[in-house]
Amino acid sequence: MEDVETKARNLYKGVALAPMVRASTTPLRTLALRYGADLVFTEEMIDRSLLNTVRTVTNDGMIDYVRDMSGASAKVKKRLAKNGERPLIIRIDPEIEKGKLVCQLGTGDPNFALKAALHIHQDVDAIDINMGCPKKFSVSGGMGSALLSDPGRAASIIKTLRGGLPHKPISCKVRIIEDTMKTLDFCTAMINAGALAISIHGRRVGDESTKPADWKTLKETSTLLKSKFPSVPIMMNGDFYTREEWTDVMEETKADGVLLARPALYNTSIFRKPSGNQTNMKHGYDSSLLLNKTCVVQDYLRECVRYNTHYKNVKYVICEMMNNRRSPPNRTPHLLQKYPGGQTVAKTCNCHSIEDICKLWNADCSDGKKELPVLAGEHRYEDSYFLDKIKTKESIEPGNEICNKKPKLV
Repeated sequence: MEDVETKARNLYKGVALAPMVRASTTPLRTLALRYGADLVFTEEMIDRSLLNTVRTVTNDGMIDYVRDMSGASAKVKKRLAKNGERPLIIRIDPEIEKGKLVCQLGTGDPNFALKAALHIHQDVDAIDINMGCPKKFSVSGGMGSALLSDPGRAASIIKTLRGGLPHKPISCKVRIIEDTMKTLDFCTAMINAGALAISIHGRRVGDESTKPADWKTLKETSTLLKSKFPSVPIMMNGDFYTREEWTDVMEETKADGVLLARPALYNTSIFRKPSGNQTNMKHGYDSSLLLNKTCVVQDYLRECVRYNTHYKNVKYVICEMMNNRRSPPNRTPHLLQKYPGGQTVAKTCNCHSIEDICKLWNADCSDGKKELPVLAGEHRYEDSYFLDKIKTKESIEPGNEICNKKPKLV
């Protein structure tokens, strides 16, 4: 039987799908794994939200964590029953994800962190603590990047999890803290507290996603950490849009792997691995490994149908795939948004069912559907989230024209 340190070294390596709210749900995770990802992270699971769930196993073998509705109002229960929906927090496909799934927890309290981890640990391969999210919701709750300025509490969370789950790898994902040495000091404190792997995002709190990641500090910190803790996996995150880039940086820093967020949304087939003669080729923006984006969206839709994903969440992810509004300006000239079928963000937003979306994208999604309940509104958003932020003249890209008229909100 492997010791927990060996488990961590065998898990945290290679190329991973990063944790992304609304996006790193079952369909994108399984698609990334089918394409070749070495491991995948769940979207952030808030400790108290996860604790308020009931674990169920479906007839198709899916593991669902469904919100406990025993205290919900009669009105809410009636609405869910009428639509045949379930307020599902996370769905896991053990046939595909076993051995490769990291659950990221949003927490600011050691005791709640342990309770939440104990609630889900049997169905995931590791627990990761989000110490980098700068969003107001996380910071105001003492979670995410709030922990970067409170290393004592952050270390206490790691220690408590290691003590309560001695056989489960525990890791954390952080951001750069001002400079190399301060980031190194924080990561060192987390490793000394028991963290068995560290992921570092190459941006600081307050940096916009359109600001290029600070690779200089990221590489310096990763190199020093690997030198100081050679047996602890170090993963890097931030603007690795090509295989050529991350392989060069991994070789330079001796880091164990990378996490892909925006690059994986732009083209999820970025996880495809070279074989044969391809191993000696450079794999940049025009790598022969990459599938065309229409094909990727069609593959994603098949995963969504297979897991009976709510169409609003499906639209959200596809719209994120179709725009570069959160990519650094120096990258966008290389991130083409061309769709020969005439699909646009506006047309995708104007779909009102999974069937509408499949028709728009000419995706045959008739095979492989599992008999699963429909997911309820944990990932609802309004179409204006995309349409209001895309200016018709400034953001139009070839093949991705945005119509002037907003579709009716759904």
